[in-house]
Amino acid sequence: MTVKSVSIFKDTGSQIFAAVTGTLVAASDGMSFGWTSPMVPYLLSDESHIPTTETQAEWLETISLIGAFCGLPFTIYFVDKIGRKKSLLLAAVVVLLNWIAIGLANRIEYIFVARFFAGMAGDMSFVAAPMYIAEIADSKIRGFLSSIIYIMMLLGLVFVYSLGPYTPFYSIPIVGCVLASVQLLIYTFQPASPYYLIYKNRPEEAKESLRRLRSAHADLDKELKEISAGIERQKTEKGRPQDLILVPSNRKAIIIMTVLNAGQHMASISVMYMNLHPILNAAGSIYLDNNITAIIFAVIMLLASTCACFTIDKFGRKIILIVSSFLSALCLIALAVYFHLQYLHYDVSAVSWIPIASVLVYAAAFKYGLGLVPIVITAEIFPAKMKAIGMTVADVMFVIGGIISIQFYQILHKYGMHVPFYLFTVCAVGVLVFSAFCIPETKGKSLEEIQLMLKGDKMEKVEQRTGIEKKIELTGV
Repeated sequence: MTVKSVSIFKDTGSQIFAAVTGTLVAASDGMSFGWTSPMVPYLLSDESHIPTTETQAEWLETISLIGAFCGLPFTIYFVDKIGRKKSLLLAAVVVLLNWIAIGLANRIEYIFVARFFAGMAGDMSFVAAPMYIAEIADSKIRGFLSSIIYIMMLLGLVFVYSLGPYTPFYSIPIVGCVLASVQLLIYTFQPASPYYLIYKNRPEEAKESLRRLRSAHADLDKELKEISAGIERQKTEKGRPQDLILVPSNRKAIIIMTVLNAGQHMASISVMYMNLHPILNAAGSIYLDNNITAIIFAVIMLLASTCACFTIDKFGRKIILIVSSFLSALCLIALAVYFHLQYLHYDVSAVSWIPIASVLVYAAAFKYGLGLVPIVITAEIFPAKMKAIGMTVADVMFVIGGIISIQFYQILHKYGMHVPFYLFTVCAVGVLVFSAFCIPETKGKSLEEIQLMLKGDKMEKVEQRTGIEKKIELTGV
């Protein structure tokens, strides 16, 4: 197993380094996402240095989503106009200015503005980073590298949950500034996407980029030909927005992306992030302090994502999705039944450990697959011409899914806490079924092979076609 792991990561150090330094902005985005959890209680307290009303506190979360929506046109424009790498650097600059503004703010309006732009920067980073990574990575570790962005986001969540309740207000902005500064200082000197450079008709720069990303004995000319051939074929498909629906392979990609990205939230992850303390309070759980529970929750998610990083290219995306969805559904149904029994006035004190256990097991099960695999798959299934708009629409579905899940929770939990969790269970089972029957396995496939699969070519035909092409190249025919 060790030998196999070493072979997978052999000669990929430059790719890993580029992926890690390019996704530091995602850690800051995770901090921004979780920032309201420990900070809103402070802002509403008498000790707050910034007078804040409850209505203003509620808007602190919403304003980020509004920023993400407003940033969509800019994301679409910049990832194609200036490239994936420069878009990530631009996002890092915005994030740096945001944290400086929050750290120095003495009025809530300044924080509103900062979080609005944080939403825009987060939107750009979660579109540009998967595109960049998918285009620089060897197929053997593309899944591992693509999942790094979620690892970074969860690191940010751990930081903010750990620092927020116990340190001064300005401590989180300082950490955010450090992360953004490190990315600007180091990632600036990393190679750009060879796919993007070929797409922009800059072959010499693309070859230099590949030279820095691949091993010394890699056949750069062969890979450049493969990239060029794939892009030339994909350029024949017009990159109009309506082609996401009109072109069958793009339509399949959109359906897959919509179900997976919206399904994450409808399996209750946003509800867990934003309402973990109220859920545990409603369950009557007394075993752990809410702040400690939040930290454990984030750490478990981080560990699960890290584990998935090293297995996603071994077991494949599909099986991990199926197992993750199944275990998440079990945890959600356990919560639903517990709350239902409590609602019916049964004495559940003897099993009051169930909510804590369910929430923590859910953290591991969800993040191991359902919370990680979608961003990997959606980075792989769009052709070069449609990738920017496809990934952006994927991000829209992600945000919309989050809003809908929160609204369902806020409406349905008034009829009993069990009601929304029954709904979330059904949605998790729905994702399980969809994953089993509708999602192709992209493990170990090149981006070109994935496009052929989406166009309806059976796997045997794809392997035969690519095998013939490779044979021709080797024999020199």
